[in-house]
Amino acid sequence: MDFELTEDQRAFAETARDFARAELAPHAARWDAEGIFPREAIAKAGALGFCGLYAPENAGGLGLPRLDATMVFEEMAAVDPSTTAFITIHNMATWMLGTWATEAVRGHWGPLLASGEKLASYCLTEPGAGSDAASLKTRAEPVGDEYVINGAKAFISGAGATDVLVLMARTGDAASGAGGITAFAVPADAPGISYGKKEEKMGWNSQPTRTIGFDNVRIPADHRLGAEGEGFKIAMKGLDGGRINIATCSVGAAQGALAQAQQYMHDRKQFGKPIASFQALQFKLADMATELVAARQMVRLAAAKLDAGARDASTYCAMAKRFATDAGFNVCNEALQLHGGYGYIREYPLERLMRDARVHQILEGTNEIMRVIIARRMLEGDAPDAIR
Repeated sequence: MDFELTEDQRAFAETARDFARAELAPHAARWDAEGIFPREAIAKAGALGFCGLYAPENAGGLGLPRLDATMVFEEMAAVDPSTTAFITIHNMATWMLGTWATEAVRGHWGPLLASGEKLASYCLTEPGAGSDAASLKTRAEPVGDEYVINGAKAFISGAGATDVLVLMARTGDAASGAGGITAFAVPADAPGISYGKKEEKMGWNSQPTRTIGFDNVRIPADHRLGAEGEGFKIAMKGLDGGRINIATCSVGAAQGALAQAQQYMHDRKQFGKPIASFQALQFKLADMATELVAARQMVRLAAAKLDAGARDASTYCAMAKRFATDAGFNVCNEALQLHGGYGYIREYPLERLMRDARVHQILEGTNEIMRVIIARRMLEGDAPDAIR
């Protein structure tokens, strides 16, 4: 098993690192403090291909493996997890549209999304359907050559600032459960769509989060993604990659926090010597680095499984998401502790990295749901294969 990166992967990582330092680092704190959605910076990321990393080439994307995409996302998240997380969500939605849209819809939206000229939101969660996503109630009724959509979505990243919504809506009756859900590409400015207030959040402040209402929203029938009833399967396929993406953002945030802590330990002096000379703090740094490397390797293993189409890929994506988001937050928290009181003030980026990383344990399926997914797979008849 070769753990070395290829030349192409190193080049992608280096380009992303340079972009993050030039376009994200100087502004991330201000975007966070003022709640600014940096569309210009995201468009610059799109010019480098970062808005359609694994979207199909026939939709304008680069068609890269998920493993390669993690290299890009990690480097950007080390500087600005919030903006990077939105870019990963946009990548997921762009991939879904590029994979399942009709030729006409893909031809129109694909290049616009992959370039970052237009942006996408992923609309699954509802006020009463979070972890139990299959219980969603938003409906899409076929009427002639259109669908009429009614309902509401909640906690939608980018809502009110994006251009197209990848929407999951019920086309079957409530008894049909997950099998009655269909996916759609909905223009974000379609008549009948309304947006709630911008939520005030602990972190992720460089991207807006709002509810979305749908009141007799009409879209052409060819805006359906895949066949009727395939929406939940499409949503879950999207979330496999989304879980890797968010796990990668946690690894990136942890890497940024660890680098800050490492430098601070050399600079900060107490009792007449740098705090780097105290063994107790050395041990803490060593544990942080070990947890970070373990999380990174688990994320890359899950990405490789997804790229290979392994039948247990979903399990590994859940494992990676659970472990990396917990470990990433813990590393950020320990780095803040090493900074003492300085870590708690906004002059240093530690408190922002920690706030941004905290929500990763909740979204794309809570870590409790990740444990459910893993345990169910292990308790199936082929349990040994679930952890090998």
